[in-house]
Amino acid sequence: MAALHLSVRATTTTTLLRSATRFANVVQIQVRELNDKPPMSPAPAAFKPDRKELTAGEEYYWCSCGLSNIQPFCNGAHEGTGLKPHIFKQEKTETKSLCLCKATSTPPFCDGSHKGLEKQRPKIASYVPARLDLEAGKTYHWCTCGHSENQPWCDGSHARNETGFMPLEFTVEKDGRKSLCTCKYTRNPPFCDGTHKALKKALPPDEVKDVWHRVGGVEDFKNNGVHKVYANGKDIALMRDGDTLKAIDGMCPHQGGPLSEGSFEMSSDGKAIVRCPWHGWGFDMDGKNEDGGEGVQSYPVEIRSDGIYISTPSSAPAAKTVSDVMTDTMVDWNVTHVFGMVGHSNLGLADAIRRKVEKGKMQFVGVRHEGAAAFACSGFAKLSGLPAACLTIAGPGATNLLTGLWDCHVDQAPVLALTGQVQTQVLGPGAFQEIDLNAAFNTVAHFSHTVLKESNHSELMALAVKNALLKRNVAHLVFPDEVQDMPLEGAKISGPAGRYPDRSITPPAEKIVEAADMLTSAKRPTIIVGYGALGKMDEIVALAEEMNAPILTTFKAKGQVGDDHPLACGVLGRSGTPVASWAMSQSDLLLVFGATFSVHTGISADIPTIQVDFDPMAIGKFHPVSLGLYGEISTTSRALHNALTSRTLASEDRKALIAERWADWREEKRKRASNHSTGISNALIFQTLSKIVPENAIIAADVGNNTYSFGRYFESKKGLSVLMSGYLGSIGFGFPAAMGAFCATKVIDEHAGRQVFSISGDGGFAQYLAEFTTAVKYNMNITHVLLHNSELAKISLEQRLAKHPVWETTLVNPNFAAYAEMCGGKGIRVTDPADLESALRDAAAHNGPALVEIMSSTEQ
Repeated sequence: MAALHLSVRATTTTTLLRSATRFANVVQIQVRELNDKPPMSPAPAAFKPDRKELTAGEEYYWCSCGLSNIQPFCNGAHEGTGLKPHIFKQEKTETKSLCLCKATSTPPFCDGSHKGLEKQRPKIASYVPARLDLEAGKTYHWCTCGHSENQPWCDGSHARNETGFMPLEFTVEKDGRKSLCTCKYTRNPPFCDGTHKALKKALPPDEVKDVWHRVGGVEDFKNNGVHKVYANGKDIALMRDGDTLKAIDGMCPHQGGPLSEGSFEMSSDGKAIVRCPWHGWGFDMDGKNEDGGEGVQSYPVEIRSDGIYISTPSSAPAAKTVSDVMTDTMVDWNVTHVFGMVGHSNLGLADAIRRKVEKGKMQFVGVRHEGAAAFACSGFAKLSGLPAACLTIAGPGATNLLTGLWDCHVDQAPVLALTGQVQTQVLGPGAFQEIDLNAAFNTVAHFSHTVLKESNHSELMALAVKNALLKRNVAHLVFPDEVQDMPLEGAKISGPAGRYPDRSITPPAEKIVEAADMLTSAKRPTIIVGYGALGKMDEIVALAEEMNAPILTTFKAKGQVGDDHPLACGVLGRSGTPVASWAMSQSDLLLVFGATFSVHTGISADIPTIQVDFDPMAIGKFHPVSLGLYGEISTTSRALHNALTSRTLASEDRKALIAERWADWREEKRKRASNHSTGISNALIFQTLSKIVPENAIIAADVGNNTYSFGRYFESKKGLSVLMSGYLGSIGFGFPAAMGAFCATKVIDEHAGRQVFSISGDGGFAQYLAEFTTAVKYNMNITHVLLHNSELAKISLEQRLAKHPVWETTLVNPNFAAYAEMCGGKGIRVTDPADLESALRDAAAHNGPALVEIMSSTEQ
């Protein structure tokens, strides 16, 4: 929509101003000379009461003239205006309400109670459109002076040389209601098309200038017809008919059709016409409607030696919108990143995000598929515990999010989903891309609401982010198209202060004593940690050392304790090590922190178990446990440790046995690493990767045979973070999640400088193959390790185990390393095991996205 401007108003008064107090911060105005330039933000005295701090001994001039640059105070020199300022001297320094109303016996002081007095409010012509009833044949004077008792109409006696105002005189041919405005965007002033509702501000009058823009060379427009050009952010239809070159607004007033893409015709009377491609409205080269209806703005054109120039008025400052307020709230709640795609039903929201990005308050990553945006948010959240946002259009853009959002939902990762929506006026009948988004997201989102024009917009966003954080789940907001750009001045931002509780809950003391009694008497206690213990491992490891208890992890918790710790046994379950399964089988008591007891992990239901979790629903979820402790994991583990320090424990020291088991398993891995019968051994790949990955690296693992091999063969170091699609197990997760993790390293201090790796098979990487270009575009330093075996090998294995024939699991693949190079990244293909380590080191040292394509085995 075109920006609006105030009509030009000038004052020729030159005088000295006496010092006056301005606004609530009591800035003292020194003696200065008034020049011909009007105030930057005139705020004359008005009907609305204004709280001002007044200084004792000062004389004030209170007036609605609007001619002073210290509004609402004035210099008192109103010759020729018909206005008499109210002059008063302040006896003491105080804050008072001042107003133009007639409800007080001591003007201009007012008690601020203006209820029922709206009829006294002066209605002065301005850039804000006013809908007014007009009578045929009557002469009207339209002016911004504010001096008449019949505002916005005036008596027309304002010679410009006396007052600086020049009223516009006009008549109308028939009765009716019209929109009138002081903007410069109508070809028939003061009539306006009424599209200024979203503007609350405009440039000061003398700041409205015609700006010339070069739109192309002379040769670019030598042919008759209509040409699409852009000037000052406007779509303009540049029309040529012989030697005549003119420009009109490129947007048809009927539903915004693209005139600049219309057809060029000649009318029956020989006039050049551009016809709108949407509904057939025709406009001549001056912007007049061929049928006498609403026209469009025309713009001056100049042919210069270096090209064609078009003049447009300078733009007014943008008004704050609903989207601005809601993105301001996101910033206050520390939402730093938005992943997504900009499209036709989220343009207002996207523009607000753009403004935040330009101010350095937010970062946007434009992806190639919305599903990748959701997975990137998942990776961001699983690393940091904080939500990022994903942005889509209505319809297919929104539905493309669902797989990634389900990953967040089932793995309890906070995320904020922002979806555009069609205009509310067309909801229901089945508009283009209309989907009931609240219904579509009802199950996946813990919080899902539509942003309405009447909403408390900042509070709604605050609640969305709060729900994402506290529920560790999906929060979803639907933004109808017309609401996004709705003006919203003066809205208070709802920040996080006082909104987030202390969650350091400790179980009752008697339950801690009961657990301590069980741990004291156990001879072979074992600790199992799940993903819920992320960031709490220092306290758990200290407790394990006190108890001499082996530490096992679920697959999702891989890396939370280094495999080089003398009590560490690696991953338990189908993706795990024989060391871990042995340790559990020998245990007489399990102490489980933050695990969900999935079938994949296989925590035994036959061994007495103490379960600690901050989610009460997780305790005893799949089978009863001996003792459930509801509490925050670090505080509970610390309480257990404190309860055991003064006791004599019965637990056996099994470090030597653990070391023996690791030695046996490492020997087995060495044997498997030398078997390359169907491709480079997975055992060798992850044995080599274990050597080169920094101890504080971040690894995003995909789903498939590659993931199972990673769980078994890769040995973690303390400080490693592993991200994966746990309960959903979604193929394609790895690389987009690595993008999210990389972004987290750029804004979260504790992760700054950490190197990001991702691992996938050929099937998984191909799901979001195009996102490698996203990584190139944003220079993401990600090293991707791709196991290429031309097969969905995990599915082949599952078919064999289910006694089905292997069917439709082979893949036809490109050269992925060459593809990476084509995209602008680094690509290395490894076919010889001897080249593996150097290739991985070379890729890891590359500054930017790098891909190592390893022609690997189909075996785990």
